[in-house]
Amino acid sequence: MRYLPLTDADRRDMLSVIGASSIDDLFRDVPEAARLSGPIAGLADHAPEIAVERQLSALARKNLAAGEVPFFLGCGAYKHHVPASVDHLIQRGEFLTAYTPYQPEIAQGTLQVLFEFQTQVARLFGCDVANASMYDGSTACWEAIGMARRITRRSKALLSAGLHPHYVSVARTMARFTGDTLDYRAPELTPGAPGDDLGRLLAAIDGETSCVVVQNPNILGHVADLSELAVRCHEKGALLIAVVTEPVSLGAIRSPGEMGADIVVGEGQSIGVGLQFGGPYVGLFATREKYVRQMPGRLCGETVDASGKRGFVLTLSTREQHIRREKATSNICTNSGLCALAFSIHMTLLGEKGLRDLAALNHALAVNAAEQLGSIAGVELVNGSFFNEFTLRLPKEARPVVRALGRSRHIGRRVAGAALSGRSSAGERAGRRRHRDWHGGGCRDPSRGA
Repeated sequence: MRYLPLTDADRRDMLSVIGASSIDDLFRDVPEAARLSGPIAGLADHAPEIAVERQLSALARKNLAAGEVPFFLGCGAYKHHVPASVDHLIQRGEFLTAYTPYQPEIAQGTLQVLFEFQTQVARLFGCDVANASMYDGSTACWEAIGMARRITRRSKALLSAGLHPHYVSVARTMARFTGDTLDYRAPELTPGAPGDDLGRLLAAIDGETSCVVVQNPNILGHVADLSELAVRCHEKGALLIAVVTEPVSLGAIRSPGEMGADIVVGEGQSIGVGLQFGGPYVGLFATREKYVRQMPGRLCGETVDASGKRGFVLTLSTREQHIRREKATSNICTNSGLCALAFSIHMTLLGEKGLRDLAALNHALAVNAAEQLGSIAGVELVNGSFFNEFTLRLPKEARPVVRALGRSRHIGRRVAGAALSGRSSAGERAGRRRHRDWHGGGCRDPSRGA
């Protein structure tokens, strides 16, 4: 039985207060052509539950699940094996239904989990301190740019050509409201170092630059040493922001913090969090201790109670709900608590050795895939270095090749090259080439749990 709490008289009273004669008047701003005028052709008004279930199941069978074939999406969305214990633990009621830990006396479990998560992220990124997570990698990236503006009191950000295009898009959207200037150019397929523009960035840093944002490995798979860039940034009073979309790579690559990055952000999906049709994911954010009060989001800290026992509290929460609006660092009002828990459980199960082993397995499979694909006549490996994603140049357009492989169920479909669109002359040249280039992840056989 449907529960309709309002009577006809209730509706008439509410409509009269707002000056509407009918419920339809509430939609008068919607163009007439966009309104539904009658039943939808081919869709029954109602159907038995079992019939709906069978129809939806038939539609679902047409999909190709990511775990059924080698999966090449990458770029912050990875199909790694997640132990069953992760899903089991995050579904415990204490975690699944936990609310914001405002009252530490009844939220010690949630606070300790977040504290351990922060510790893991800080160590992984090579930084002093990490927050209790962000929404995802793209919002974490923008928050880092805003943080750099507050610290340096400058508003020009240099974005590397190798930065994920979704991250660039989010930054451009937000910069419209803050007045930040973003200097970004589309990536070039430079032989041996696709998407690498460290030379351009080194030359472009000046006294107006607030930060330089570099992804490593970049969107086309290239791995770079950021040490020289960090030194140049600091000489000019700017901050270096490093972006990591695949945290597993840090089991094999030197952390951005070790290379001198001031702020390190990224996407944590690949550890413990399923693909989930694109979300929810978990953003990672870490920085130097001296910048902690400019860091967005929540920070959980360790303390002792009145009896001297170890305990945890919400130490810092620099949002307008807690402090004066003009002092707030962000309007991000929460953290991805459940996904952060999944990340932390999986990372704990792996341990340092397990993470390094997982990274080595990913890289070995990627090298094997690159060697075999590169041996095909006309196929050229563009990368000189990579972790588990690399770029290939094909002798024909890549888009129909990838679609054919998807239709034959040899791979999960991904047509890349969108990162190479642009309006500059360099971008136009890259755009003309882009359908001949294929950006692929490491060839991970799902049955091998990579």
